[in-house]
Amino acid sequence: MRDNEDQRVDGGRRTWLIATTVAGGLGGVATVVPFVGSFAPSEKAKAAGAPVEVDISGLKPGDMMTVAWRGKPVWIVNRTDEMLADVKRADPELADPHSKKEFTMPLPEYCNNEFRSRPEHKNLFVAVAVCTHLGCTPTPRFQEGAQPNLPDDWPGGFLCPCHGSTYDMAGRVFKNKPAPQNLDIPPYMFTSATSLVIGKDEKGEA
Repeated sequence: MRDNEDQRVDGGRRTWLIATTVAGGLGGVATVVPFVGSFAPSEKAKAAGAPVEVDISGLKPGDMMTVAWRGKPVWIVNRTDEMLADVKRADPELADPHSKKEFTMPLPEYCNNEFRSRPEHKNLFVAVAVCTHLGCTPTPRFQEGAQPNLPDDWPGGFLCPCHGSTYDMAGRVFKNKPAPQNLDIPPYMFTSATSLVIGKDEKGEA
């Protein structure tokens, strides 16, 4: 009789051990799957680094729009002929007129020119709107001439409100300012006459 009871106890213990092991195994799987899933980038993270397509059909001469790319503001300015002339006029007053010093990214080869833009669309200026001093966002000051916090012969451009660094209409920093480098120009390309992609060009994604 005792043997039969022992067999029942052992059988019950064996059943309990099997059930516990299986449950534990399933719990382990349930824990591992979300953990492994956490390695995959979220949609938000992918969007933050992905190229951004922009419709510029409504961007009139003299206007500017701002879009986000990699969590940073990027300007697109439709420069007028007068603004392009101001770029040339600013050359003698700039710290790095030929953009020899890189900031956080190399200047795209197709923007290595006087206007820092694609030659076939020289009026359209695309730049990362992050001051190269301490990372503030400069404000547009397109109007020429004397005005608060700017010189009397101001040719038009951008003013950083944090520490007074100034940039011309091609994002090049003026001499004797806290900012040490010109604004970054991201890779970009036109997909049509009214659309461009920031963060991607003929060489691929940035």
